[in-house]
Amino acid sequence: MADLAFWMIVLLTIGGAAVVVLNKNLVYSAIALLFTFFGMAGLYVFLWADFLAGVQVMIYVGGILVLIIFGVMLTNRITSVNISHSSVQRGIGAVVVLGILSILVIMIYNTPWLQVEAVEPVQTVGKIGYLLMMDYLLPFEVASLLLLAALMGAAMLSRKSN
Repeated sequence: MADLAFWMIVLLTIGGAAVVVLNKNLVYSAIALLFTFFGMAGLYVFLWADFLAGVQVMIYVGGILVLIIFGVMLTNRITSVNISHSSVQRGIGAVVVLGILSILVIMIYNTPWLQVEAVEPVQTVGKIGYLLMMDYLLPFEVASLLLLAALMGAAMLSRKSN
């Protein structure tokens, strides 16, 4: 059952990434990016990186993707600008991607893989949370204030001047 779930998450991630790259509509690409980010969080869960999976969902899905969708929605109302991300050099890009993919496949098949039983590690969220709230509280708060100042600066720059 775990193998089936893994391959479903892999298909979700790769399918979402393919739609992001190949779709000409930016709104559909941004929505497909949502599925790609969720798939990456699922892959982190399979790697027993529970903290990274949570960060992936909170930061990338919850923050960055929402900003991308808002940006796309706001810029779609501009009528004088052609918003398109179609590539002129798809052929060259396809050749480069196929070359890199073939090199990776050759490396995978020629590598002597060490196969051992995996032991499930302990959860990392508690230890990281303890370190952030005790030993590294001051740098954590300074970073949050810096991000707040950057957000306020971006809001001020985006306002129309009267």
